Amino acid sequence: MSAVPADLVHLYRRAGFGAIPAELEAASASGFTATAKAWVAGLGEPDPAAGRIQPPELVAVPSSFASYPAGSLARRQLVASARRQLPILIQWWVARMIAASNPLTEKLPLLLHNQFPTAVSKVQFPSLMLQQNQIMRSQGSGPFDVLTEAISKDPAMLIWLDASTDNKGHPNENFSRELMERFTMGIGTYSQTDVTAAAVCFTGWRYDVATGGFFFQQNAHDPKPQTFLGQSGVNTGEQVIEIATHTSASAKWVTSRMWSFLAYPVQPSDPVVAELSPGYAKDLSVGNLLEAIFLHPTFASQQAVSGLVKQPVEWVAGTLKALGFDPGAVAAGKPNVYPILAGLGQVPFDPPSVGGWPQNGGWLSTAAALARWQWANEITAMPGADLSLVADAAPADQPDAAATLLSVAGWSPATASALSRVAGDPQGVVTLALVSPEYVAN
Repeated sequence: MSAVPADLVHLYRRAGFGAIPAELEAASASGFTATAKAWVAGLGEPDPAAGRIQPPELVAVPSSFASYPAGSLARRQLVASARRQLPILIQWWVARMIAASNPLTEKLPLLLHNQFPTAVSKVQFPSLMLQQNQIMRSQGSGPFDVLTEAISKDPAMLIWLDASTDNKGHPNENFSRELMERFTMGIGTYSQTDVTAAAVCFTGWRYDVATGGFFFQQNAHDPKPQTFLGQSGVNTGEQVIEIATHTSASAKWVTSRMWSFLAYPVQPSDPVVAELSPGYAKDLSVGNLLEAIFLHPTFASQQAVSGLVKQPVEWVAGTLKALGFDPGAVAAGKPNVYPILAGLGQVPFDPPSVGGWPQNGGWLSTAAALARWQWANEITAMPGADLSLVADAAPADQPDAAATLLSVAGWSPATASALSRVAGDPQGVVTLALVSPEYVAN
């Protein structure tokens, strides 16, 4: 690891899911800046390696679904059949995380999934969650206003925030509130009057089951012009999104969120946000913002290097990649990742609320530590796990070999002492390394 620049190792962890030694060696020839720029430039483009992992065949929402009586046996059976496919969809996504040659193509959808959280617990059909996931992958690096409108009109979001109940005379404020509070601007940047006005503008937005897409129901829409965030004459949902995403509050909020996902948690008032948000505000390009974050001097600082704890998805995907598991086998459910992700509290496509998942301390508990230990012990014993880098090293060198395998810069004295006590047992060394603070912390 000493020959690989530490900032490049850090980039692979934050912009992706870690790296294998061969990847780091190849990237070292290009350097940090060129690697980061290439990954950003490749966003939105097909990744051939990840593309070989074909999306699973999922139960689609039938065009006649709206005619199924609520609570009917046919409806319950169809939904139950669809819901059982969630683990299949999760395996597919984790396999893509492992396979992608441009790791940011899969990391960005994960970040956006937490920026625009929707859950299969209410959406019911994993096929709709896949549809939203593909939007985040194909449009996620473009203009944030365009992305926000696409996500807002996506069936999963329309179902998640009750668009069907947003009617003229009885506007539902769920979506308008979350649009400002969670998606675009942050708490304290709008008023209840703005929430009400936006809700009126969104009346009539629908998910059309027959076509599987967005539908504007004219007779359910209230066309009366509203005043929203100080602008008068606003009467469409598209106008609301355009105005909200172009506020200075949104520039700070989106910048703070992306920095918090990739470096360390900050508030919109943080100095680093003040430095980065004006550039983002010029074009609302998420890709350009990501590049600016990666190239900011503080991104590779010690504060950033030690600023995050791996999310369970990052830890699981990174572990499988480091141990050389075949992405095709992972897509087929070998190993099955659903139990460990559920045990650690992060099931993709099923966040606990519109608030998404926590950061840092939210992933550190006694129960989580035990779950990680049990899974690490199991995964290192599986036939697909390649421990040769550690096994081929002399016992005294195995702790260092484990650091190279997991792209860890080095061990603390306490971790080094623990690893030295099991040196000579490659599985034991790798298992301990996988649950060490140096690896669990991102």
